[in-house]
Amino acid sequence: MRAPHLYPLLRGFVLGSFVVLGRELEEGGDLPFAFEEHVQRGGPALYELRPLVRAFIEEREPMLRAREDARLAVEELRREPAASIFAHAHAGPRASEDEALFRTVLLGLLIAMAEACGGFDWDDESFERAYALLESSLYGEHRRYTAIAPLSGISLSKPAELASGMTIRPFVTGELSTHWPESRGLLPRSFGREPDRNCVLEFRQELDAGDAPRDASAEIADAVSALRLTTSAALAAGPVLFETLDGRPFGIQPVLPIAATQPPGEPSRLDSFRTPIAVEVLAALGDADGDPGLAEALDRWELSLFQNEPFRAEQLRAALSALFGETWPMRCAVLLGEDGSAREELYAQLVAFAGGEQADSPVLDTVRRALVAVLRSRDRAELVHDLDRQLLGLQRRAPLRAAAV
Repeated sequence: MRAPHLYPLLRGFVLGSFVVLGRELEEGGDLPFAFEEHVQRGGPALYELRPLVRAFIEEREPMLRAREDARLAVEELRREPAASIFAHAHAGPRASEDEALFRTVLLGLLIAMAEACGGFDWDDESFERAYALLESSLYGEHRRYTAIAPLSGISLSKPAELASGMTIRPFVTGELSTHWPESRGLLPRSFGREPDRNCVLEFRQELDAGDAPRDASAEIADAVSALRLTTSAALAAGPVLFETLDGRPFGIQPVLPIAATQPPGEPSRLDSFRTPIAVEVLAALGDADGDPGLAEALDRWELSLFQNEPFRAEQLRAALSALFGETWPMRCAVLLGEDGSAREELYAQLVAFAGGEQADSPVLDTVRRALVAVLRSRDRAELVHDLDRQLLGLQRRAPLRAAAV
């Protein structure tokens, strides 16, 4: 035990809260339950009623905070530097010190204990385990942050690490309801039951004590863009992501709207051929911040996924122009055409598109492949210079692998 001076005060607060909350239930209080379905392959579905003790406790936070045992515990926690660092890491810098200490340490321990007990029937062993986990997190030099966002519109051949800390993997039944019994109502329709609605993006960060995690919503939105570009899937994440810090619930945040909205189209599959390309594309998306033309092209292409004609075609023409300039039909044909006849055919299609024709499926795919090729080149200016040399007959160059995506 690292903090014997904290143990009796925290135990007293949790035990006293159990007495108060248990008495309220005995007097007719209503503890809500979540109805959770566990789908099994090749077998019947199993159903479980899980008490929503977190919601029940959080609704009574003002009453619990006003208790004398809570005041004494907060006073002692205020003298503990590690508790202050821990509290602000979990509650954020805007919360006052007392508020952060109460919510993250006291309320967090109470919720963990109630969830372990399935209600408010006290169990000494459950408290010892909950307190030991709190101490290991409280005095740890590092924090582990995890955000999980459900995906719709894609299936997997196997789990894949798209970037350091960013993994796409199959959903594990119960992994969210362990911390959030009400999570079923926050997931996409039929999630976990359909092949193209059974994956999650998991974003992990190892943090030093006191450091704030990066914006998981923005990181997941970039991963969604990379997967859309690579697979052409009608893909969406969210609508919310679930955050934990040191294995404890940290929050539920909305995913950015552009990533959370599912565009029209068909689902797709991330296979062993596309996975390394998705890794390249995601790594290259960070370069777009320093290249206004590439950033504009990416924004317009992604917006076009949700638009109808003639607005979709206008967005795609503007995207190609931002990528390659006014001569984009010629440059794009040289980039993506494998030989002279293929380039001639593609150039004719793009000239017609530049002249006002609607964006049909081949044009949509051409714009996507062009973006992937530019991102994989990692230097748009050098790529355009290379294309112009080929147009002048000064250099021959093998087609990029991205042309096959």
